[in-house]
Amino acid sequence: MQQPLIKYHLKGRCALVTGGASGIGLSTVEFLAKSGCSVAINYLPNDEKAVEKIQQLTQEGYDVTGIPHAIGDGKEYELIERTIEKLGQLDLLVNNAGTPATNESLNPKDLDAITDAMWSEVLDVNLVGLFRLTRAAASFLRKSSGAVVNLASVSALSSRGSSMAYAASKAGVISLTRHMAIALAPEVRVNGVAPGAVDSTWRIEWTDEQRLSSIEATPLKRRCTTDEIAESIVYLGFSAPMITGQTLVIDGGLIL
Repeated sequence: MQQPLIKYHLKGRCALVTGGASGIGLSTVEFLAKSGCSVAINYLPNDEKAVEKIQQLTQEGYDVTGIPHAIGDGKEYELIERTIEKLGQLDLLVNNAGTPATNESLNPKDLDAITDAMWSEVLDVNLVGLFRLTRAAASFLRKSSGAVVNLASVSALSSRGSSMAYAASKAGVISLTRHMAIALAPEVRVNGVAPGAVDSTWRIEWTDEQRLSSIEATPLKRRCTTDEIAESIVYLGFSAPMITGQTLVIDGGLIL
């Protein structure tokens, strides 16, 4: 992880990061843990690489614990119950878990490629599961005057992204962020981040040509790093006391 612009002292604070064993989620976990925060790392059941990563972080002396659970199964409250059992409190919920339900970018004109099964998977995980988990965490976040940070995407604000189904789910996340900010105020702040093109372990298999194209289209002439997204997530989670209901676009100007 790159050196953060702001240093945080989060000893005694507790966070849950969904989809926290890879990509943006893992960078967020590492940022929080290195700042002294106790972190519950949610990951998909049977993910052996996630177990190995959590063991590595534990051996390095960080206060992390793993909780396998598939977001979107309708039992998100169980994840919150297990988080509280392990951590005792909850100061920050990072709703990072998400799925494109495809391994390739789908042309918007190819409507037949957007199947009913894809819609169900994308909405259950990216939007409905996010809502259920936040609702289940609400009472604990109110008690700690905590915060929620949701992962949206610039695909919600443009025609970019893996598919229109994914983009629609992330547009829903931006809307839900505003509504949940009202629902949980004044005790809890709810914000979001909308990353642009990010170099990570995301499931979409971008070609070299697509990567170069995204760099050329970005005024800052590079793709985002997962560490940069993580830093903004932690900022919204533990700083920014008067920011709520907002979604911060982090894309180097890609959608300008």
